[in-house]
Amino acid sequence: MVLNYIWVAFFVIAFVIAVVKLVFFGDYSVFPAMMDSTFSSSKTAFEISLGLTGVLSLWLGIMKIGEKGGVVNVLARVLSPVFTKLFPDIPKGHPVTGSIFMNIAANMLGLDNAATPLGLRAMEQLQELNTKKDTATNPMIMFLVLNTSGLTLIPVSIMVYRAQMGAAQPTDIFVPILLATFFSTVAGIVVTSLYQRINLLNRTMLLTLGGMSAVIATIIWGFAQMDKTQMNLVSTSVANILLMLIIVVFILAGLRKKVNVYDAFIEGAKDGFTTAIRIIPYLVAILVGIGVFRASGAMDMLINAIKWLVGVLGGNTDFVGALPTALMKPLSGSGARGMMVDAMTTYGADSFVGRLSCVFQGSTDTTFYILAVYFGSIGVRYTRHAVACGLLADLAGVIAAIAICYMFFA
Repeated sequence: MVLNYIWVAFFVIAFVIAVVKLVFFGDYSVFPAMMDSTFSSSKTAFEISLGLTGVLSLWLGIMKIGEKGGVVNVLARVLSPVFTKLFPDIPKGHPVTGSIFMNIAANMLGLDNAATPLGLRAMEQLQELNTKKDTATNPMIMFLVLNTSGLTLIPVSIMVYRAQMGAAQPTDIFVPILLATFFSTVAGIVVTSLYQRINLLNRTMLLTLGGMSAVIATIIWGFAQMDKTQMNLVSTSVANILLMLIIVVFILAGLRKKVNVYDAFIEGAKDGFTTAIRIIPYLVAILVGIGVFRASGAMDMLINAIKWLVGVLGGNTDFVGALPTALMKPLSGSGARGMMVDAMTTYGADSFVGRLSCVFQGSTDTTFYILAVYFGSIGVRYTRHAVACGLLADLAGVIAAIAICYMFFA
């Protein structure tokens, strides 16, 4: 329901602003720009779905081998103590916990192409437990908030962009991104747990969060010992080695169970094609709404209003130049990436704004895209508190990113 109101607001606000521009300022280009954005956004949505078809088929095929080979069940049993606290509505030892872990692990490693199909598989399994097929369940919402909070250990693509833009030290945003995305994830878990009345003050969850903090601290320390070339080499190699290891382990597990691995892969790959087709309407809806909102100039007006308000309150406005990236990230990954590159081009890759825009890009995820694709793939229309929790996690990531960048770069 919230997503419905937001989608309507994109069009209504855009239309009102466009009418004001036309009537009072004689801007005859605004309506053509808005209509052009509807066509280009529709095309982009279809191209995204088309591009996902092959990747979805590959990874859902691999997941089917893992299911039949028993790997997912093993992961489910290992993670059961933690997941029973975080996802109390999921039966103990259910295979979906293995799929959720695989998706989160892929996201943490920055393996977006693998994470999406793994996440869609997890949503299908969660839907099997759902008694009201058109309404989001608590486990679905918690899972999606973990996705939208964007916990990333290795932000390789952002470091590559910084190197291309001439940054003296492309890896200097690594630690700030890791810290900001960690705060975003923790905030997402806490907010969603409050909504769902999940008790986090227990031994299992405290040990888990403490362990995560220790792992992140170790990674930060380890990468701090490397120069930028070595860091990029190690992070890229580790991510791809782990990805290939998953494929090989799944195949070997299938052979051990005497599964016809090839047939299992084909069976799962067929699901990838149907899923890619099913998400097209949801992607078209959300991307067209965002495109119209941007083309009307509403985004620019919002940023200018924030800058004015901060100035009136006597605050430092240095961070406002990077806000387009933060505001665009929940709406569009490619749009936020463009804003990040534009900030580095305008202000410089090593400027405060340039660095902050990179940290924004790495500290949150494309909330509306994730909600549209994941819920759309299983036909859920009533999202309950998913949007609120996802956006609050994003807000925590943005606030943390600003504070951390002032500490590191101001």
